[in-house]
Amino acid sequence: MARRSHVESRREVMGGLAKGLGVIRTFTREEPLLTLSEVAVAADLPAATARRCLHPWEELGYVTRSGRGFLLRPKVLELGAAYLDSMDIESLTRTSLEDLARTTGDSAALSVLDGQEIVYLARASVRTLMRLEAHVGSRFPAYPTSMGRVLLAGLSPARLEEYFAKAKFEAFTEHTVTDPRKLRRLLEECSRNGYAAVEDELAYGVVAVAVPIFDQANRVVAALNISGHSKKIGKAKLARQRLELLRDVSRSVSRELAHIPSLARSALI
Repeated sequence: MARRSHVESRREVMGGLAKGLGVIRTFTREEPLLTLSEVAVAADLPAATARRCLHPWEELGYVTRSGRGFLLRPKVLELGAAYLDSMDIESLTRTSLEDLARTTGDSAALSVLDGQEIVYLARASVRTLMRLEAHVGSRFPAYPTSMGRVLLAGLSPARLEEYFAKAKFEAFTEHTVTDPRKLRRLLEECSRNGYAAVEDELAYGVVAVAVPIFDQANRVVAALNISGHSKKIGKAKLARQRLELLRDVSRSVSRELAHIPSLARSALI
């Protein structure tokens, strides 16, 4: 009886934590100010539950009120900063990615897979004219991105099946591949060729090519890409011109990431 009570209590705590984090994720750049009812709808929670989740965040200084709405406070950056600090990702931004961006004139980025999305851990650019701007912490669906496809191609069969069971495939442009069968073929092609290239799939005007980053056990733990303007260069030409350089940098970054245990462990989760 005591053990059952402990298990139920632990489930309640974990469930509350998951709901609380889900509430924080409802705030976006497009909708930074949300009312209680909007938070509840976005988090798929009853209004009373959403209120209970917001209260501790507000008490701890992560959320504040503005009239009838709620806003994230700068303190929330501490949550992501702890992860980035643990990896010393700044050194990668300052060296490998900045050198890559400077050499090519393109944007360079490093990301990891988190559920059905990719998360930018580092980015460097010598210009800021992209149709779709990204920054450290930006999240995008994995399936229409070059880095996302590289990361999905590196998953175990079981984890890939889990991804396809949970992911929702939305068309962002007329070129977005949303057919699961075609996506699977593209991932198989990525596995064979060791890279992925996309053009105008996540947003018009964006073309990118990505390669995997490996840990010491040769598992894919991150992805590295170069992106540019699709009106200036197509994905096939971008891959021809940048692929070998990307792979050289990938090998260098992979050696650096071998000293970051948190990324290596993430490949097993």
